[in-house]
Amino acid sequence: MVDAASASTQAVTSAVALSGVTVAFRLADGGVYRAVEHASLKVADGEFVSIVGPTGCGKSTLLNITAGLIAPAEGRVNIYGAPLAALNRQAGYLFQADALFPWKTAIDNIAIGIETAGTSRSDAHKRAREWLARVGLGTFGDRYPHMLSGGQRKRIGLAQVLIRDPKILLMDEPFGPLDAQTRQIMGSLLLDLWSADRKAVLFVTHDLEEAIALSDRVVIMSAGPAARIIGDWRVPLARPRDIAEVKLDPAFHDLHREIWQMLKAEVVKGYAQSGEG
Repeated sequence: MVDAASASTQAVTSAVALSGVTVAFRLADGGVYRAVEHASLKVADGEFVSIVGPTGCGKSTLLNITAGLIAPAEGRVNIYGAPLAALNRQAGYLFQADALFPWKTAIDNIAIGIETAGTSRSDAHKRAREWLARVGLGTFGDRYPHMLSGGQRKRIGLAQVLIRDPKILLMDEPFGPLDAQTRQIMGSLLLDLWSADRKAVLFVTHDLEEAIALSDRVVIMSAGPAARIIGDWRVPLARPRDIAEVKLDPAFHDLHREIWQMLKAEVVKGYAQSGEG
C-alpha cells in the first residue's frame, strides 16, 4: 500500500488531484444513479498509475472527469494545482476504440492534431514523420487505416496523441481489443515512449498483470454502484522494465496475489449485480 510519506510527496507535485469526487446520473424514471462516490486520487507529475476494477465500476468515469468531459456532482478536480472548470487542455486521451479518420493516411492522422492548433502543414508532416518512426511505422505514412492491422492502428493513435506533447496521458483500455502478443508489444512500446519524458499517466485496464507490469502504482475500485477507491499499491519493480521478463519476477507474483485477494471479491460482486456469468 502507499504510505503517508508518499502521499504527502504526491500532494506537492500532483499532476492530477481528485478530492472526494462523486458522479451521479439522472435516470429516465427520475431517480439518480451514483456511479462513483467520494473518490480521491492523486497522480504525481511523471507517475504511471493504473486503475483496475470490475466492469461498470466507474474506471472510465474517473478518466472522463480528469479530461473535463463530465463534471462531478461533488468534490474537486485539480490539474497541476489549478481547479479544472472545462476541458483539460493539458491532457491527451487514448480511447479503446480507434479514433482515426478513415479517409486520411497514417501521416495525416498524426499531423492533424497539431495542424488544427495552428502548425503549418509542412511542419506538422515533418513532426508526424518523426513520430511514425518512433512508433516503428516509418514506411507506413501513406497507408489508410483499413490497410493497417489493429496493432498498427494503435501505434498511429498513440502517435496522434503524443505529437501534441500533453503533460498528462489518459488511456482507457487502449490495448483491450488486441491479441495477447500484440498487447505485450504495445505495452513495451508505451513504456519506451513514456520513459523518454515521463508524462503523468492514468491508465484504465481490466488486466491486473498489465497494470502491474506497466505502472508505478495500481489503484483498485470497488464494484458499483457508488464505486469507490479501496486499494492503492506501489509497484516495487525496478525500471526500465521488460514486459515479458518482469512477469517472471517473484515480486511481481507476490504483488499480483496480494491485489487479487481484494480485487476478486469485487469482480464477483460486479458480475452478480450485472447478471453476467
